[in-house]
Amino acid sequence: MNALRKYFEFVRFSHTVFALPFALASMALAARPNRGWPGWRTFLLVLAAMVCARTAAMGFNRIVDRKFDAQNPRTASRHLPTGKISLSGAWCLVLSASAGLVAASWFINRLCFALSPVALAIVFFYSLTKRFTDLTHFFLGLSLAVAPVGAWLAVTGRFAWPPLVLAGAVVFWLVGFDIIYATQDFEFDRKVGLRSLPARLGIARSLQVARWAHAAMAVVLVDFGWVAGLGWIFYAGLAVIVACLITQHALARKQDPVSLNTAFFRMNALISLVFLAAVLADVAFNPSPSGQSKF
Repeated sequence: MNALRKYFEFVRFSHTVFALPFALASMALAARPNRGWPGWRTFLLVLAAMVCARTAAMGFNRIVDRKFDAQNPRTASRHLPTGKISLSGAWCLVLSASAGLVAASWFINRLCFALSPVALAIVFFYSLTKRFTDLTHFFLGLSLAVAPVGAWLAVTGRFAWPPLVLAGAVVFWLVGFDIIYATQDFEFDRKVGLRSLPARLGIARSLQVARWAHAAMAVVLVDFGWVAGLGWIFYAGLAVIVACLITQHALARKQDPVSLNTAFFRMNALISLVFLAAVLADVAFNPSPSGQSKF
């Protein structure tokens, strides 16, 4: 049990709460004719695929960043720099999780199986972007935006507008809160040559970019509600999400570790869970969409 807990901590398993609710919401929308339930087989396969994809991505990120983590006082206590987990053990986890994603995709449908290497390439590529672009936050957003698209494809086997619009909202959401998170390390990033908007622009200007990104997220979610045919329940949830975004930026301006942790984890976990609850409730009480959902 201690070894299992160690690996859960290594990949920050608790942070699964960020992307998974968006995937589950997309899956519920795709299964709307059945009041949001795709069946146990599809549900469990999507859940397995999402957990495996995130585990592989996070493990790979920890591996390629291990030397930088060892130099940064904030991250020096992580598992690879301290030897709590061996490099070979980390690679085994990444390879196993990658194989798990491909296997789950095989059992879902042919399209998901064909796209599974693309999904892995996207989530792995993000970990390299801090070495050559200040826009690394957008690549992180793209890596998490794969989740709602993949969940929709798992149910329907075809592309449509709702998951693609939702993916856009997820990108802007991640850009905003990853910029906030990156303000903790902007001095270290400058020192070692890592790239990010805080390292390039400084804290004040980068937080302004984060505010614009979250404003864009809110606008795109309004459009998502329309194309998905969602009603007042979803928009009530969206109002709560906007309130959480405003609170997050108020906390981020304080620039102390406790406030940043609250802004990063608690607020964003709440946003994703409120989004899921709003979509599920709307689908349950309004099973007939009225928007423009076809591709």
